[in-house]
Amino acid sequence: MDVLFGRNKKEQLEPVRATVTGKIPTWLQGTLLRNGPGMHTVGETSYNHWFDGLALLHSFAIKDGEVYYRSKYLRSDTYNANIEANRIVVSEFGTMAYPDPCKNIFSKAFSYLSHTIPDFTDNCLINIMKCGEDFYATTETNYIRKINPQTLETLEKVDYRKYVAVNLATSHPHYDEAGNILNMGTSIVDKGKTKYVIFKIPAAAPDARKKGTSPLKRTEVYCSIPSHSLLSPSYYHSFGITKNYVIFLEQPFRLDILKMATAYIRGVNWASCLAFHGEDKTYIHIIDQRTRKPVQMKFYTDPMVVFHHVNAYEEDGCILFDVVAYEDNSLYQLFYLANLNQNFNEHSRLTSFPTLRRFAVPLHVDKNAEVGSNLIKVASTTATALKEKDDQIYCQPELLFEGLELPRINYAHNGKPYRYIFAAEVEWSPVPTKIIKYDILTKSSIRWGEENCWPAEPLFVPTPGAKDEDDGVILSTVISTDPQKQPFLLILDAKSFTEVARAFVDVDMHLDLHGIFIPGADWDARKQAPSQKPRDRDSDGVAPQT
Repeated sequence: MDVLFGRNKKEQLEPVRATVTGKIPTWLQGTLLRNGPGMHTVGETSYNHWFDGLALLHSFAIKDGEVYYRSKYLRSDTYNANIEANRIVVSEFGTMAYPDPCKNIFSKAFSYLSHTIPDFTDNCLINIMKCGEDFYATTETNYIRKINPQTLETLEKVDYRKYVAVNLATSHPHYDEAGNILNMGTSIVDKGKTKYVIFKIPAAAPDARKKGTSPLKRTEVYCSIPSHSLLSPSYYHSFGITKNYVIFLEQPFRLDILKMATAYIRGVNWASCLAFHGEDKTYIHIIDQRTRKPVQMKFYTDPMVVFHHVNAYEEDGCILFDVVAYEDNSLYQLFYLANLNQNFNEHSRLTSFPTLRRFAVPLHVDKNAEVGSNLIKVASTTATALKEKDDQIYCQPELLFEGLELPRINYAHNGKPYRYIFAAEVEWSPVPTKIIKYDILTKSSIRWGEENCWPAEPLFVPTPGAKDEDDGVILSTVISTDPQKQPFLLILDAKSFTEVARAFVDVDMHLDLHGIFIPGADWDARKQAPSQKPRDRDSDGVAPQT
């Protein structure tokens, strides 16, 4: 499994032409831009966790049936400091670093004061965000890095704290039809309070490019929600929205601030300061976008860990929202590099499987409803919401599917009724082995998979003028552990899930996490690439989305 994990990947700075088998649709013009960890060893030091690796951007530029690939490490301050020192000197979530080579207790104590409230990494390795006309590599700290989507050049560093008081922020923002961004972050012990902050970045004004004005400068706080615990806020990776509401899950997977503040002197990583409290509830917060205030009703469900919301929408006086949930936090542990060994042994096998769950939350509660009665009358789901004595409402989900992760949808249906989920399928390991299309209406699924192939998150690109929800293609980067097979970009017909084309590239490709498709061939990779003739081989084989 060295092809997948641990080994540093090489950059492909100049565009290289892919060998295409099959036929790429003529309408598919644009750039698939992806992000993920690519370097896990610097000098003689190594990261502990796969999610700690230095960010490696890569892109597939598609134009007139041709595909050009390139990759480049994000030149973050973290990357530059590590490379200059030839060792890891900036801490990541699963790896604590000590800039001073002396690791005795005195050097730790001396450095402690500057690490009580840590300045987090700008190693933005998770996703790509579109903001106005610009693109940013993102992570879960307060930093994002502007990039050039054509050349993959790293541009300025942006600190969210200049615009909104958050120490952490998600890498899965939402976009409305006008191009406004809605995102969430955590404000840790600010003015005696720890709270979850929903903030809005307005779409760029028509003349913003001329004036050089970034939409970030007009960021506004949309709403804030007090944490149930001042010193133990919830971890979260995403959230949901409908036309009128925001859905936030405050889950019992919590970060201990006091432990984090002393992690450096104790010689432990920040990940050790996260704990799952299985005896606690998961609180369901519903925020009304019109009033910008949480609704007064108190909803909760059983303890769970959710990384990815799928979609949410309103129906017959209820909010229906779908998430991929786990029984505990064991998934994170599996991605320590010590567990991702060559044989995927018992330490790297899933013990808590991702489950697609549908929740239903009533927007109006009859005060005369009996205690214990089900407040959900929507015929499309078996999810329930039971009224309790203390005016709390216990929500029990409908279990739709087990073994699905990295969900994507046709983003035109975000916040609206929808039918299809495109996702990676996991079986016994945390690494996807197939791509799946799940039909919520019929509860059926179809798959693409191939022996020794490891696909990444599938991304849906709609056909121009499409009327059907699944009229388009699926794009996924695929790495093979078969030494005779090069990595490739896979293109599937989203309706039938049959293969349309592959674009093989003779490069050292990495497993990525998330990304976007930037429609429109407004630049020509062929003019930037050296003249080359692809080798013969057998044919063996949008608006930003979150």
